[in-house]
Amino acid sequence: MVKLTKEQRKALFKIFQRDFPGWVTPRRRHERPCCPQCGYGGATVQVSSIAYRNFRKKVTPYLSDNSCVMVPWHGMWLGIERDGHTHS
Repeated sequence: MVKLTKEQRKALFKIFQRDFPGWVTPRRRHERPCCPQCGYGGATVQVSSIAYRNFRKKVTPYLSDNSCVMVPWHGMWLGIERDGHTHS
């Protein structure tokens, strides 16, 4: 796997959540109990670690100094900079 910064990992997980919007990390809870229309009710939803690991294995370095990494997503390439900024 490519070594990522904390900001790159956060951005990568946000991309992963676009396909699975109800998933949050196992340790993360909603900050406040949500309303009944939200459907969460403050509960934690478990993430399939195998699905996320397979997604993370698709990350490839774009430049030799790892200042940007690329990940294929829905027929296009997304670039994630070291500060977590994402480009398509």
